[in-house]
Amino acid sequence: MKSSFMIPIAIILGGAIVAIAIYISVPKYVSTGSSTGDPTLVRPITSNDHILGDPTAQVMIVEYADFDCEYCKKFNETLHQIIATEGTTGKVALVFREFPLTEIHPNALPLARAAECVAQTAGNDAFWKFTDLLFANQPVDPANLGALAATAGVSGNAFATCYINAATTVDARITADRQNALAIGARGTPYSVILTTGAAPIVMDGAYSYDAVKQLVDQALSKTN
Repeated sequence: MKSSFMIPIAIILGGAIVAIAIYISVPKYVSTGSSTGDPTLVRPITSNDHILGDPTAQVMIVEYADFDCEYCKKFNETLHQIIATEGTTGKVALVFREFPLTEIHPNALPLARAAECVAQTAGNDAFWKFTDLLFANQPVDPANLGALAATAGVSGNAFATCYINAATTVDARITADRQNALAIGARGTPYSVILTTGAAPIVMDGAYSYDAVKQLVDQALSKTN
C-alpha cells in the first residue's frame, strides 16, 4: 500500500523539479509594465558611444546589456565573433549601451558604473577590455572591480575617484541608456537593434546564435549595396 502512494508522489515531485529547472533556464525580464516600444527611437549613435569597429560602419548593432546577466555573457562572445568576421571590411560595428536590470541583479548598477568609469578615465579600448573581464569573471563581486580595472590598464586613483563620485560622473549616462532601452521596447537583456541607413531597424530580443545574427547582419548589409 505504501509503495502505491509513493509512485504518484514521486511523479509530482519529478514534475515540480522539471518546472523549477525550466523556470531557472528561461531569461528573466524586468517587470516595468507594457512591453510595447518603438525600435526607431534608438538614440542616435555619436562619438560618445562605446563603439567596437569602424564608427562610420554602414551597419551598427546597438546592444543594451547587463554585466550581471548570464545570457549577455554568451551573447557578448557571439557579437565579438560577428565583429571579428563581418566587421573586418569596416561595414559592421558594435555599440554597447547600459541596461542594468537592478530589479533582479543587485550588482548590475555597480558593474555598469565601473565600466563607465573605465571608459571615462582610460578610453574606448580599455572599456572593451574591461567589459570582457566583467563577463569572463561573472558573477563579479564589486569588491574586485578595482583589481579588474587595473588588469584592463586603468589607473587605480582615477578609477576610484570616478567610481566614488559615480552619482555625478557616470550615473546620468547609465540612466539615459536604460531609459532609451525601455523606450524602444526592451524588457530584458540582451536586447539589440541592427541599424542600417535607409532601412527599418531589426530587433534581436535575446541571446541569438552566431548563425542567426550573421543572417540578420547579412540581410542588413544587402540593403547597403
